[in-house]
Amino acid sequence: MSGGVDSSMAAALLVEQGYRVLGVMLRLWAEEGPAGNRCCAPDAMSGARQVADLLGIPFYVRDYREWFKQAVVDPFVTTYAQGQTPNPCITCNTRIRFGRLLDEARGLGASYLATGHYVRRCPTPGGEYQLLKGVDAAKDQSYVLYRLTQAQLAHALFPIGDYVKPDIRSMARTRGLPVSDRPDSQDLCFLGADDYREFMARHMPGNLRPGPMEDSAGHVLGQHPGLANYTVGQRKGLGIRASRPRYVLRLDVARNAVIVGGADELGRSELTAHQVSYVRGQVPDGPLPVMAKIRYKAPDAPAELTPLPDLRARLRFEQPLRDITPGQSVVFYTGDVLLGGGVIHA
Repeated sequence: MSGGVDSSMAAALLVEQGYRVLGVMLRLWAEEGPAGNRCCAPDAMSGARQVADLLGIPFYVRDYREWFKQAVVDPFVTTYAQGQTPNPCITCNTRIRFGRLLDEARGLGASYLATGHYVRRCPTPGGEYQLLKGVDAAKDQSYVLYRLTQAQLAHALFPIGDYVKPDIRSMARTRGLPVSDRPDSQDLCFLGADDYREFMARHMPGNLRPGPMEDSAGHVLGQHPGLANYTVGQRKGLGIRASRPRYVLRLDVARNAVIVGGADELGRSELTAHQVSYVRGQVPDGPLPVMAKIRYKAPDAPAELTPLPDLRARLRFEQPLRDITPGQSVVFYTGDVLLGGGVIHA
């Protein structure tokens, strides 16, 4: 339970379905200061506790600050230092919620770990589990759960995946839940009020080295203060004057250089992913047609998926995509069914 309307309604629906429910909030790492971690701020904790009292369920707070720092925050910093753009929400869901917390819940005798994600879990006649997009296309969160395994899905529940967000808020009001109108959480929970660049400047100052900003022909256009300040597709904040808009095309880690160019240079039609996982736990025969997302909020794009050795895969898109970014994940689907995904390597 996060103190938001989604996890609160997930708990309410499970109680109404006859489950014996325990509410758990995780205390996650954040820098010292008033902002704290937005996923477990004092007002969020108060809201979750009020909901638990209203539903008549026990409520516990577990201290995961050290684990969260090691499993999520430290790799976030390291990946940026390598000139890539990570998605820590994927790591958090895999290693914290459906990793350590699921193991702890099972150890206490719980049959399932339920969350307020907008996604659907569907058992198949063969005894496997499929992960489907949430009914609410605008809120679908299957992208951040693509690493879940069959063993994890066997003990997972997603009670609100069949609903759209306006209905969830309405249902919460009808039940008198005090968090029915609480705003959705935004951005990275451990950044507080910061821009991520300010956070990186504090946590990896030795890796923020000035270097050249060049065009694709190698002409130096200016200087940059550090690679972690940039991501592929970025237009604003480049600090150079040009007769036409310039975008970050790539980050050259070996030379500590930012390569920029025009919009016509930005797109490409192919990528290679590594650390690829498949929801079924089996590598599919390929190549096969899929719909793929290269970022959480990116639209689905038609592509051809070719599995490769060593947990790698190649995707070829029908049309060039502008923002293929190393470090982000590419996730692929057949219809609403999530097949799997991997980390964009090149």
